Amino acid sequence: MADQTQPWAERTVEVPPQPGVGVPPQPDAFRRGVASVGQRRPPRTEQFPTVEHGGHGGHAGHAGHDGQWSNVSAPRRPLSWHLNQLRVGGEWSAAGALFAFVCWGIWAISGRGNLGAPVLTFLLSLMVAAGLFGLSRLLGRVVLERQLGRVRRSARGAHLVTAVFLVGLGVAYLQQTEWVVSAWNWVTGN
Repeated sequence: MADQTQPWAERTVEVPPQPGVGVPPQPDAFRRGVASVGQRRPPRTEQFPTVEHGGHGGHAGHAGHDGQWSNVSAPRRPLSWHLNQLRVGGEWSAAGALFAFVCWGIWAISGRGNLGAPVLTFLLSLMVAAGLFGLSRLLGRVVLERQLGRVRRSARGAHLVTAVFLVGLGVAYLQQTEWVVSAWNWVTGN
């Protein structure tokens, strides 16, 4: 038991609740546990403009034989949006390019000769990788956007294809380096 000589050790005495003390009387409009709700606001949506199927009313497109609109262009996006879309997934291409560069460096230094031809080889390889990136973007545009009607939000697929190519290129450089092949055969026991 606590020492009773300390002031904080005194016992607390329970006091019964007294009417009128504690909670003030409530006004008539307020009830405990019920929230007041304001009036309903009108929706903040707008109606889409109607398009007539006449074709001559100054519209960009016309209805074809199947009733679908053709030549109606989507709103153009700014160049910055397209550049940001190309950057998404760029870490894959950067990692593949770094791997290819390191492997190329090992191959080029192991040749112990003039570095002019190996530098040209690496630059041509990077140009092929850039072409592959462009081709995969074009293929994605034709298949995904035109045929399937989907919207591409990034260039991850094209960057991934380019990274796989660059990693394969780096492995090919390493396979042409004699001491790397010897070390690999020694590790694997071939």
